[in-house]
Amino acid sequence: MSVELNHTIVLARDNRQSAEFLAHILGLELGEEWGPFIPLTLSNNVTLDFATVDHDVPLQHYAFLISEAEFDQVFQRIQEAEITYYADPHGKRPREINHNDGGRGMYFNDPAGHGMEVITRPYGSGS
Repeated sequence: MSVELNHTIVLARDNRQSAEFLAHILGLELGEEWGPFIPLTLSNNVTLDFATVDHDVPLQHYAFLISEAEFDQVFQRIQEAEITYYADPHGKRPREINHNDGGRGMYFNDPAGHGMEVITRPYGSGS
């Protein structure tokens, strides 16, 4: 059996603001608005469909596996935008990146408050 994640809905108070934020940070292009959704397609064809809601947004965590070169670009955009980033998911190590599994990683929040993470090595993959 072959099972793949196709899409997930990302709730936000302002779907446009959140979608544009993440697209900019990750260096991706937004898709065309479709109904209440603004899609952001990742390189493995999984789509994050941003939807506006008028109630409190339950916070979610989204982790993105990127290359070392892409990490440099993402890190530069985060620094240029003066976004606070952390080496840990609990926010106890601000303005640091981690080197888990021999790679690099960091955490930051999107405009809706979701916890975003970028890593260059999957967890458990190395030294």
